[in-house]
Amino acid sequence: TQPGVAPQDFYGTTIFPTEARIRGHWVRAQRQRMDAVLVVDGPPDAPRVTCRLLRDLRVGDRVVSGIEGVRTHPTHVRPSGSAFEFMASGVSSERRVELAVERIAWEMRRIRERGSKIAVVAGPVVIHTGGGPHLARLVRRGYVQALLGGNGFAVHDLEQSLFGTSLGVDLKRGVGVEGGHRNHLKVINLVRGHGGIAQAVRQGLIQRGIFYECVERGVPFALAGSIRDDGPLPDTQMDLLRAQEEYARLLAGAEIILMLSSMLHSIGVGNMTPAGVRLICVDISPAVVTKLADRGSVESTGIVTDVGLFLNLLATSLGADPTGDDPRGGEGSA
Repeated sequence: TQPGVAPQDFYGTTIFPTEARIRGHWVRAQRQRMDAVLVVDGPPDAPRVTCRLLRDLRVGDRVVSGIEGVRTHPTHVRPSGSAFEFMASGVSSERRVELAVERIAWEMRRIRERGSKIAVVAGPVVIHTGGGPHLARLVRRGYVQALLGGNGFAVHDLEQSLFGTSLGVDLKRGVGVEGGHRNHLKVINLVRGHGGIAQAVRQGLIQRGIFYECVERGVPFALAGSIRDDGPLPDTQMDLLRAQEEYARLLAGAEIILMLSSMLHSIGVGNMTPAGVRLICVDISPAVVTKLADRGSVESTGIVTDVGLFLNLLATSLGADPTGDDPRGGEGSA
């Protein structure tokens, strides 16, 4: 009777594939995600079931209530009686990072070969730790089909591209530069003057870096804003609901999602990702990796390490220009 309000006994969805029994037949829910409700529509002879957020409910929607007539299909959960193993949990700081990277690289090659989708959600730490050039190479080599992050991630990538600094720190020498504290604001001002990141690339202001590669290769990206953002950049979506919609649109169809040192954005991504999508969570903090891996997906892999080191190893394993040479000639792209 009210838009955005469900019956009090609504069925709450999980990440697992879900079916509702409609007129004697099991109907698989579309757009599977957690923390949504099931809405039934379509003609009587071909009913549809869709996962829909509470805020998107309209008056008259038929919402599934209770648990009768609903079933889920949990994916391969580890048997409780399996044998004891050291370092067998989904998150361990004692595993060799190189082995995990080799497995991930193998999966990424297979995904690229069959034309499927890899998404990346990243935070500013990727830039601070020197991972920017390596992620830019992955984009250039076709290993990233969607990029998600926040205002800060983009700002510091662009700052590195223009000034070689991140938060005013020279990334080659590891020391602050005179007046560097305002470099990120200079970047924001310049990009705003050009009208956005794509315009800044096409007009020659930005000539290397992660977002340069995205624009040059048509890789879509979405930037979600927050209360702490400077600027923001024109590309940053400050409307939270629209930002969620942009994230969900870019994540659709992804087979692997790399979550690189961005806890809040990664949790948001995990909440809108169905079971069956492989989540790779990388952070220097075991607590952060555990929190991300515990969002409900049994396909999560947690790697406790420096994200810059991880990206270096991954780019090298994938043969993504480890020397930094741009295959088009000239200097590296970041």
